Amino acid sequence: MLTKRQNLIETMKGGNPDRFVNQYEFMEMILEAPMEQGPEPGSEVTNGWGITFSWPEGQLGEFPLHDEEHKVLKDITDWKKYVKSPSIDFPEEVWGAAIDHANSIDRNDKFVAAVVWPGLFEMTHHLMGMEDALMAFYEEPEAIHELIEYLTQYELEYAKVVIEHLHPDALFHHDDWGSQKNSFLSPEMFEEFFVPAYKKIYGFWKDNGVELIVHHSDTYAANLVPYMIEMGIDIWQGVMTTNNTPELINKYGKEITFMGDIDSGVVDFPGWTPEIVEEYVEQACKRCGKYYFIPNLSQGLDMSSFSGVYEETNAAIERMSKKMF
Repeated sequence: MLTKRQNLIETMKGGNPDRFVNQYEFMEMILEAPMEQGPEPGSEVTNGWGITFSWPEGQLGEFPLHDEEHKVLKDITDWKKYVKSPSIDFPEEVWGAAIDHANSIDRNDKFVAAVVWPGLFEMTHHLMGMEDALMAFYEEPEAIHELIEYLTQYELEYAKVVIEHLHPDALFHHDDWGSQKNSFLSPEMFEEFFVPAYKKIYGFWKDNGVELIVHHSDTYAANLVPYMIEMGIDIWQGVMTTNNTPELINKYGKEITFMGDIDSGVVDFPGWTPEIVEEYVEQACKRCGKYYFIPNLSQGLDMSSFSGVYEETNAAIERMSKKMF
């Protein structure tokens, strides 16, 4: 039987996997590393960038506040006045739990994964709101280019201290690039504003021992896949069914692996049942096949919003492995 790491590699190269890669099993995310933290349910928190996040009771997650009082970036043409990056000069003692976690992992079995969120696009709209951010790409492209370069340099500096302390061999990086139906930016604009920046970021990680780049975007982004490949992304996690995953696998599978095709929204809800999970897992595995594909809830962590859904999905994938391998 192959290790989790070996089975992933065989799946990614279209070789001889002996089962489905089961969701996030192939990487151990080191969430103890110091980074900007969001709020707990029912609370608000202001992070080091000055962005205030609110997580109302009964909602599935947090989002930044963008009323006049809370919006950080009020004028993109004067972004240097408003945007100040937080320090990454963390005391050595705060790295202890993360280092211990990383050192405890058998790297023959799993990848040790650094985690970074939010991504560059998300940061633009976290700072100023979605409408202002999208308008700025059209109206003030020079200023947006400058802001993205500033955010990129911060990511590179953060990457350096993470690599020095944890020596990860994988990166799990968030940046949602679209809605369920389309990307927020046209492919041409995405190429102009984000491809060079991400080539710097992902290139730096890979130049410093990271073998595997996993990028989360639980959105439609099929039109951006060629740029993902150019950036150096190895696995796109969060692929929703609106992307036509089998078609993407057929077209790009030898260059990038697709992780998802089980939309969290259709299985991860208060009235979920094992039968519902089984139905959607079976559909995903049968239509996407054994190679260049990892069945996975589209959510961007190894968890579910409602208790038991993630674990039941694992069990359903195991059953499909027995049927199809």
